[in-house]
Amino acid sequence: LVVAPGLIDLAARLREPGFEYRATLESELDAAMAGGVTSLAIPPDTDPVLDEPGLVEMLCYRAKKLNRAHIYPVGALTIGLKGEQLSEMAELVEAGCVAFSQANTPILDTRVLGRAMQYAATFGFRIWLQPLDPYPARGGVAHDGEVASRLGLPGIPASAEIVALYTYLRLARQTGARLHITRVSCGESLDLIERARQDGVDVTCDVAAHHLHLCDMDIGYFNPHCHVVPPLRSQRDRIAHGRFNAICSDHTPVDDDAKQAPFSESEPGTTGLELLLPLTLKWAAEHNLPLLDALSRITSEAAKIAGIAKGGHLSVGARADVCIFDPDTHQLIDRSMLRSQGKNTPFLGLELPGKVRYTLVEGTLMYEAH
Repeated sequence: LVVAPGLIDLAARLREPGFEYRATLESELDAAMAGGVTSLAIPPDTDPVLDEPGLVEMLCYRAKKLNRAHIYPVGALTIGLKGEQLSEMAELVEAGCVAFSQANTPILDTRVLGRAMQYAATFGFRIWLQPLDPYPARGGVAHDGEVASRLGLPGIPASAEIVALYTYLRLARQTGARLHITRVSCGESLDLIERARQDGVDVTCDVAAHHLHLCDMDIGYFNPHCHVVPPLRSQRDRIAHGRFNAICSDHTPVDDDAKQAPFSESEPGTTGLELLLPLTLKWAAEHNLPLLDALSRITSEAAKIAGIAKGGHLSVGARADVCIFDPDTHQLIDRSMLRSQGKNTPFLGLELPGKVRYTLVEGTLMYEAH
């Protein structure tokens, strides 16, 4: 077996508060334990939005009471995610937030975004942004290419990501903000990020695990499990090389009714907490990457991005969060094996490598495979 640090997921929607009919903290933290994930960063697009210290404290208290994985809320960059008025970042950090984000809702006014970056840079707060220009992406549900045209689906061009990313990088260079780009989906985006790093911009990035393996061709005959944000891009764009810092699950549990609607009307999102390790191992095997390199994307590198000093590594003084897994055992992904309340994943019916045998949190055995 392989003894690794507990995995760290940079994007996991646990659906509380506000969306308990889709999933609960209890069900999703159980899924995290089964997936070897001991630390989770929570996006702010809950209901109500994580823009008040009291809400953040309540979420942290609920998670601590359940005594499973550690959660790290990402606070709303603007009040209500409306992109108009900056949130009280300093108070949100005191309440437990590790960074600030707009989740999937971009700020339209770049002056507001510039002020947010300037304020965050003053205090050393990190801003996490998903690059998306809402105007070319408006109404789109799939990558703007041959597949979308053939299926009659409204498209989201790669330029929607690239144009927004260029703006974010330019503002970061101007303000000195610490920037993390979430869920990159285009190869050209990685080129831009690499050039920005060379120019001295403090920027990191992650990709969603499903973008390592899938492209728009996998939509097939309108498979709603492939309706995700950002969309699955072309085979050429598929993020298959290692110039990103971290891999996240982008865990978004969706109830069956919302996924059984026609593709354009289905709710986007895929469940991923229990698949983060298998999909990372499969990606590493396909590209002959060393195991330690692959694991670093979901442990030590992710810890650096989220500012988790005592997690993501096995060292003296570190927290005893440990994932012990069998890299050679393959498991069939089906609804019955998923502990998440959301069964929405395009990987149903496939066999993936890596079976978590034990998960420890602060030295306590929290999960043991049967």
